[in-house]
Amino acid sequence: MELALRKEKILSAVVEKYVETGEPIGSKSLQTEAGLGVSSATIRNELKALDDDGYLTQPHTSAGRVPTVKGYRYYIDNLMPAVNLSGRLSEHIRNAIISRAESPETVLNNTAMVLSQLTNAAAVVTTPSSDEARVHRIRFVATGRHTSMAVLVTSTGMVKSRLFRCEFVLTPQLLSMFDKAVNEQFAGVMLKDVTKGFLQTAASAMGELTLFVPDVLIAIYEAVQSALEISVAVAGQTNLLFSDGYDFHSARNVMKFLSDTKRISVLLNNSRSSRIYLGDESGCSELVTSAVIAARYTTGGENAGAVAVIAPTRIDFKTVSREVDFAAECVSEAIGELIEH
Repeated sequence: MELALRKEKILSAVVEKYVETGEPIGSKSLQTEAGLGVSSATIRNELKALDDDGYLTQPHTSAGRVPTVKGYRYYIDNLMPAVNLSGRLSEHIRNAIISRAESPETVLNNTAMVLSQLTNAAAVVTTPSSDEARVHRIRFVATGRHTSMAVLVTSTGMVKSRLFRCEFVLTPQLLSMFDKAVNEQFAGVMLKDVTKGFLQTAASAMGELTLFVPDVLIAIYEAVQSALEISVAVAGQTNLLFSDGYDFHSARNVMKFLSDTKRISVLLNNSRSSRIYLGDESGCSELVTSAVIAARYTTGGENAGAVAVIAPTRIDFKTVSREVDFAAECVSEAIGELIEH
């Protein structure tokens, strides 16, 4: 249902002032600070109407109003203004994510850390779903005369490596031959199709190298199995225990949810782009008192994993959602650069 303009202004003012103060908002406060240009009695009538329609609620008989989940949802979908991050804040987020991008794993961990620090909430970053992931490239890095590292780079930006050892000397020329032969067989293959049967077929197709590659293929197979596992970076869990928006029971429930990697991935990786879940919209009983502000990052122009902040519903949605969106943009850029290097 679309609200009349005056009701929208009052709802927006209540949400933003309640987010700022944490105190129920009354008609006198709105009249003096919201610039509505109407009497206190008119504002009281509109507050009551918004209460009757479920957008606001009154904690106590003599108190002002606070937003309900329905009120927050209307504000987010219809009234929330777009904001720009300051140059200093954008640079801070960008430096934390991109300038320290040693690997996709460090990108995800650094992103979760910087968002948790900025929002004083919990932050989560997921690896992409492996359902459609493919082998992008396999590289070999010599670590000794008889040892080398097989480095798998996937189409979704994950990098996994496994050490292997051979009885013969691994010369640069031999590793170069491995590189060419292996990538001819593996490049573009879906991770889930790299089975033991596939390895046997790949080995038989390598001609004279067949006798040299068993240890190499085992290392690649183990790297692929590792890339198929769901990975989640989480930071700021302890922030939940000190948040004014949670009691101990609510904070403990959210922390319980954050320990379940599979459910986090299902929730965040199923959305197509940016998404804000309020209360039970997430379908997770542990998050009924929470807001989840999420955005997808991309690799190769396709949705990959997700960046999210989990916080009490009394949060500065307009600022935090922009921070999450910008962090997701930085993750896309950082992982894209890592894939191409």
